[in-house]
Amino acid sequence: MPNNSTLIIIPTYNEAESIGLLLSELLELPVDILIVDDGSSDSTVAIAQELDQSESRIHFILRTSKIGLGSAYRAGYAWATVQKYNRMVQMDADGSHQVSDLKKMLEFSDSHPVTELIIGSRWIKGGVIENWSKHREVLSRIANLYTRALLRLHINDVTSGFRIYQSSLLKRMHVQEVRSEGYSFQIEMSIAARKAGASIAEFPITFKEREQGTSKMSGRIIIEAIARVTWWGIKRS
Repeated sequence: MPNNSTLIIIPTYNEAESIGLLLSELLELPVDILIVDDGSSDSTVAIAQELDQSESRIHFILRTSKIGLGSAYRAGYAWATVQKYNRMVQMDADGSHQVSDLKKMLEFSDSHPVTELIIGSRWIKGGVIENWSKHREVLSRIANLYTRALLRLHINDVTSGFRIYQSSLLKRMHVQEVRSEGYSFQIEMSIAARKAGASIAEFPITFKEREQGTSKMSGRIIIEAIARVTWWGIKRS
C-alpha cells in the first residue's frame, strides 16, 4: 500500500539542473513521487535517489531509452493503479509548474471530491505566463483555439500537462489505449476524459518557462498535435 493517497508522476530526461529543487519542495507535501526516467545520461536519477534514501517516498521506473512523454505517463498510471493510489498528478520536471500552485490545486481537489480531473490552466482568468516569447504564446493560444473549435471539449487549456486525475476516472478512460505523445497526449487524454463522463475543472496557474536545461518541445511534436487534432475533428463531424 502507498504511504500517501496522492502520487506525483514526473517524466524525466536529463533534468539534473532542475529536479533537485522540485523534489525538495514536493517532499514538503503529504505525497509520494514517481520518477519515470527515459535513460537520462546526466545525474537526474542519482540526485533523486540521494534526496530520499530513508523515507521511500520517491519511486522509480527506469527505462533505457527516450520513448516519449505519453508512454512515460501510461507507464506511471499503470504502476500507480497497481499500487492503489487514489489521486495522480501530472507535473513537469523542468520547474515550469509551481509547487505553490499544486498546493492550491490539491486543496481544491480535497474540497471538490466529485471533480475527477483538475487542469492547471494558463488560459483562464488568473492564469499567468512568465518568460515566454510572444511567438510561443501566440502559437499556444492558436493551438488551443483550433482544438476547442474542432473538438468542442469546453476546456480552455487543453494542452496543459499540469493535471490531477482521480484513479476512478483513469480506470474508466482506458488510458493504455491513448497512443499520442507530446502535446497531443494531453489532448487525447482530455477527449478520453470527456467520453468517460468526467467532471472537469480548470484552475489558474502561473506557468514559468524553464530557466535550466533544454526544452523537449520540437517541430515533430507540434506537427503531430496539429495532424491528430485535425483527424479527430474530421472523425467527430
